[in-house]
Amino acid sequence: MTGRRSTIRMRLTALYAAAFFLAGAILIALMYFYLAQSLHNRPAGVQDIVAQFRSERGLPNRPVIDNLLTSIAAQAERERQETLRGMLVWSLVSLGAVGVAAGGFGWLLAGRALAPLHNVTATARRVADRSLHERIALEGPDDEIKELADTFDAMLERLDRAFDGQRRFVANASHELRTPLAINRTLVEVALGDPDVPDATRKLGETLLEVNRRNERLIDGLLVLAKGEQRLDTYARVDLADIAHRAIMTAGPAARQAGIQVASDLAHAYVIGDPALLERLAENLVENAIRYNVAECGWVHVSVTGDAQYSRLSIANSGPNVAAFEIDGLFEPFRRLASSERITEGGQPTGSRGAGLGVSIVRAVAIAHGGDARAEARTDGGLVVTVTLPFRQ
Repeated sequence: MTGRRSTIRMRLTALYAAAFFLAGAILIALMYFYLAQSLHNRPAGVQDIVAQFRSERGLPNRPVIDNLLTSIAAQAERERQETLRGMLVWSLVSLGAVGVAAGGFGWLLAGRALAPLHNVTATARRVADRSLHERIALEGPDDEIKELADTFDAMLERLDRAFDGQRRFVANASHELRTPLAINRTLVEVALGDPDVPDATRKLGETLLEVNRRNERLIDGLLVLAKGEQRLDTYARVDLADIAHRAIMTAGPAARQAGIQVASDLAHAYVIGDPALLERLAENLVENAIRYNVAECGWVHVSVTGDAQYSRLSIANSGPNVAAFEIDGLFEPFRRLASSERITEGGQPTGSRGAGLGVSIVRAVAIAHGGDARAEARTDGGLVVTVTLPFRQ
């Protein structure tokens, strides 16, 4: 059972109430001490005065008068004790009643004092969910809370400039890096189109084309990874079942070429996000499941499920055994398993190794959509990779 969360407002209210009760207890103690001293043995003082008067005048003792004085003194002492007791009881009762009222008043004061902090928190949540362009712009006295809000605004300003610079860099890199590779590919293809090209040159050209294609895939993966780590610019309602189905259709030729059986169990599950990035996420998962598989009787199973809170895309495949300690490294850029030899690449068998960006892109896109991606090793070999995203009706 989880206890109730302790908030600053509750703690401040408790401090206000404790300070009030402490001050009230000290005040009652001082009043009790003063009253006890003021009412101290006044009847006994009367007896002393009468005894002194008798001794000075030489008057004899009178038992009746003495008994009367003793009774008066005892009655006065009882009244004194009752007065002190009554004062103490009513003081404590009053302290409790006023203390409860003071606690409620302290709760209202704490809420009013912390209202600017709630504004800061609400703005921070909106910024985290939407964009970095919003500011708190807190108005009021120049106190510690306004200083905190101004500092937070300055931090948002720096972050906004940093992300804008990163977006511009990604856009420029997309053009500057792809253009020369496209030119190289065109030149090599034109050269290979000449029927008089010697076999050795043709073989070299084909090798250069393969290297160029690999570099294009690497650059494309880096750009998608950088875009996935930024905030989303496009929001749309997307059905993960449709996304997964298209990814399966796209990877169909490579699966048939490699002899991989692809099965699916797709239920409608909706999310809000960038359709292009979500398609890339699903394609990477399906392609990796086909590429890193077994040479014979391999299979891939794609499933989409959803509940009231989350939508899930899960890809399971046969493949080599994966140690548990290697799972976390799968999601790091340029990290590959020791046994990550591909059995197919674009429909052609291959023994090459990838750049190690596919699953990294998957996690980056999932996090950008408010979700996460996790992998689990199967006991019979292969992996189960599950992407969890917030569900949207």
